[in-house]
Amino acid sequence: MIPECPRTTEPRNRIRCESGQNRSGLLREIRTAIRSEPFTEHYDVIPGKELGRGKFAVVRKCVEKSSGKAFAAKYMRKRRKGQDCRMEIIHEIGVLELAAACPRVVNLHQVYETASEMVLVLEYAAGGEIFNQCVADRDEAFKEEDVKRLMRQILEGVSFLHRNNVVHLDLKPQNILLTSESPLGDIKVVDFGLSRLVSSGQEIREIMGTPEYVAPEILNYEPISTATDMWSIGVLAYVMLTGISPFLGDDKQETFLNISQINISYTEEELQHLDRAAILFIKSLLIKEPESRATAEDCLKHQWLQPEEACLESVSEPADEDEEEEEESAPELIVMASYTLGQCRQSSDKESLTPDQKAISKRFKFEEPFSALPGEFIY
Repeated sequence: MIPECPRTTEPRNRIRCESGQNRSGLLREIRTAIRSEPFTEHYDVIPGKELGRGKFAVVRKCVEKSSGKAFAAKYMRKRRKGQDCRMEIIHEIGVLELAAACPRVVNLHQVYETASEMVLVLEYAAGGEIFNQCVADRDEAFKEEDVKRLMRQILEGVSFLHRNNVVHLDLKPQNILLTSESPLGDIKVVDFGLSRLVSSGQEIREIMGTPEYVAPEILNYEPISTATDMWSIGVLAYVMLTGISPFLGDDKQETFLNISQINISYTEEELQHLDRAAILFIKSLLIKEPESRATAEDCLKHQWLQPEEACLESVSEPADEDEEEEEESAPELIVMASYTLGQCRQSSDKESLTPDQKAISKRFKFEEPFSALPGEFIY
């Protein structure tokens, strides 16, 4: 167990981005020097497979010429969908600076800028994304003890962010890296492109994230809070333990409907061999009301994550939402889901699937984050 990440005491500025759409919760001041000389003067970019790719960014492995040390170079386009988004990149740099004291967050080394791009030189995590183990065959996937150790580390990082009023808003297996694959290393939280600063004096309402992991309040255009990340942690724990994406439907609309109705199964075969405390851990997070979810600090104290096995009889299972509340939640999400493509499948269609088809439908399909519904995309 590492020492608790120290709290950042230096005050940070909050801004409303003035380029394109006005958005709050962004940092505008950074301490890191932005270099204008060619990136390749100081780094050799390793040819071959990319470490990662998104709509507006690509990550490649590079080696610093002066030290011979490996890094990850994140190339980020400054102009996206006709808008100047340099301030969003500055915000991401600012968050990485704020989290520099936390070993569970990827470290920022240097920043370079060209006419069209900014390049963030980041700590290299040789183990890659935990996504690879999440979708592996069961004999190669994470063991429950591995998940417990990694989840503690993820929560240490998220707890640090939340104490500093930062919400990540895109916690998923693709954004959790490992320092090594064999032996299984430690985690590094990455990709703060959708992150925001939250405060009690200002509400932030934005629809963004990755469909399988977004919280109900995101879809309902309700205020974002640190609890929004905790929903994603619950989904992440389910995925890491089972290899199944709990709310995934045949399309985004059905996925959103599943989330709004908390349509989740705790009877999957993959869950049956787990410690019952693991199920209670997930249930403490996948709750529709944000104020009822466990916090990161609560989760770190949960009996499932404690070294010694605790007595389960003392833990009461959260009560399920009553049928009336579930029925009331459906119409509001159907309205929101109408902004997506297609019509929602009827329940009878789902019931006609074979067990094998149901298992396949629960695997991962939506890896790209969306960033706005309805209206213009932010990224």
